[in-house]
Amino acid sequence: MNPKNTWLWLAVATGLFVLVLFDQRHARETGSVPVGVLPNLKPAAVIRIQVSPGKGTNIRAERTNGVWQLTKPLIYPAQAASIDNLLIHLARLIPAPHITARELRNRKVDEEYGFVTPQAAIIIEQPDYSVNLLVGARTAPGDQVFLQVVGGDGVYVVNADFLKYIPRTPEDWRDTMLIDLKGLAFDRLSVTNGAKIFELRRDATNALWRMVYPLQARAYSARAEESLQLLQSVTVSQFLPDDPKADLEAYGLQSPELEVAFGQGTNTVARLQFGKSPTNDTRLVYARRIGVNAIVAVPKDLLAPWYARVNDFRDPSLVTLTAPVAEIDVRATDSFSLRLQTNGAWRVLPQGFPADGGVVKDFLANLSALQIVEFTKDVVIAPDLPAYGLASPVRQFILKSAAASTPGGPTNGVMAELDFGTNQADRTFARRADENFVYAVKRGDFERLPSASFQMRDRRIWSCSTNDVARVTIRQQGKVRQITRNGPYDWSLTPGMTNELAVEETVSGLCQLTAIAWIGRGAADRARFGFTDDSHQITLELKNGEKASVEFNGASLSGVPYGAVMLDGEPWMFECPAWLYRYVQSHLSFAPNT
Repeated sequence: MNPKNTWLWLAVATGLFVLVLFDQRHARETGSVPVGVLPNLKPAAVIRIQVSPGKGTNIRAERTNGVWQLTKPLIYPAQAASIDNLLIHLARLIPAPHITARELRNRKVDEEYGFVTPQAAIIIEQPDYSVNLLVGARTAPGDQVFLQVVGGDGVYVVNADFLKYIPRTPEDWRDTMLIDLKGLAFDRLSVTNGAKIFELRRDATNALWRMVYPLQARAYSARAEESLQLLQSVTVSQFLPDDPKADLEAYGLQSPELEVAFGQGTNTVARLQFGKSPTNDTRLVYARRIGVNAIVAVPKDLLAPWYARVNDFRDPSLVTLTAPVAEIDVRATDSFSLRLQTNGAWRVLPQGFPADGGVVKDFLANLSALQIVEFTKDVVIAPDLPAYGLASPVRQFILKSAAASTPGGPTNGVMAELDFGTNQADRTFARRADENFVYAVKRGDFERLPSASFQMRDRRIWSCSTNDVARVTIRQQGKVRQITRNGPYDWSLTPGMTNELAVEETVSGLCQLTAIAWIGRGAADRARFGFTDDSHQITLELKNGEKASVEFNGASLSGVPYGAVMLDGEPWMFECPAWLYRYVQSHLSFAPNT
């Protein structure tokens, strides 16, 4: 090392240290705020910035309508955050010492401070202000750098942190986002996937997507939105060398394997094309945006939804309820309507008995959850319907909104009309009245839907207090026994019955008798479910003279015990809570198992 140069740098460093101490002491004594290197720089007002990184290519970016774009050495969307970060840090530069022109007189400034071959030259333009900066060499410690405002007075020494925001190649400022869908106005989506083509349009009123090609159909809006979110997250893994005459065939982009186009009305606002994978990395795929002269490589896994079949973008739900349902017309084993009353309760008409709100809620939930497992036939005419059992459906549900169910109100409030036909293996054919398609749903899901009015009845059979019970009569195998209630937990029991506490709890359960589900109605069903004149019967005799009787039959194929009661002059069969049946067998039976 040249001793002369060493002493020169030591002298410069010593001088800078003295100036820093003086500047800091002066600032403390006067209370003045340090003046920045670029007091007139307003990052939000900058419209153009050009960076010449050493001997590298000039990099220029321009802002129009708030959007940054590279204009040199290529035209490409720019990373706004990277540019803004550089401008913000430049605007905050506070000089340590300011070496004035007088102090630099008779010195080789360009050579000493690195301005002969600067690290970077920066030109910044605002509508009312422009500045040209030269970034020189670092100081001896390395945490500061010499900076010169071209045409200004002297040289500044500033913190070197801003250097990391200076781009070295255009790629440092190229936007790595493939497309910004948040800033793109579009209501149309066209996808070409090999020979498969489909188009979706977004409804302006409810923002839901609808398929308009190759057929008019409900679209799977959730899948479309999820696919768009994945596309929004795609970032460029590799920028290929800029070549206006690139061989598109080599990248699989001459006839792209996948194209996604976005439109607003009749105008196409953006088109993305995707081709082959690089030979050394099958996880990537070549891509380009029409109108942007660049080919990039992006992750293929985030594009997976767009390679799917056309039917994967069709709505898999047979029905989607977008408004409260006020009436349901059912045509099945019998015909009936479920109608919402003004008090919020449901009623079964014309049968006239109260409906179970929980069962109605489950019915609508099961209907909404009904998934299409097969798009069986897309174009169906009347002569085709018998093949699917849909000419005379085995079940039909018509769902109406409040407007349609109000007497004297409009009649166009039908929300959905669903027909169900033939069962085939594990599937059931289904159809909507507003579509010319035949679908298939899981047979098990279909069989959860009600087929008869009795299934909808309120499951609370009766309700009374244990204190209202005077006595209990037990009939079993042609024998009759009666026990009397003298007071709380005080019973006159028959021989073999000793547990008054258990009897009290069993009677308490019977006083709030509730079915798990209704399974039959009428004498024929009573016999079908195994009830006879010798069935185990319990009768609660109340103090007011009323009686309530229930029969039990534990011989159930499903393992759930059956019960039967008389309602409206005919027997009704139901699934009984297992715990209650066990209590009755143990404590209100001729041979109690104590």
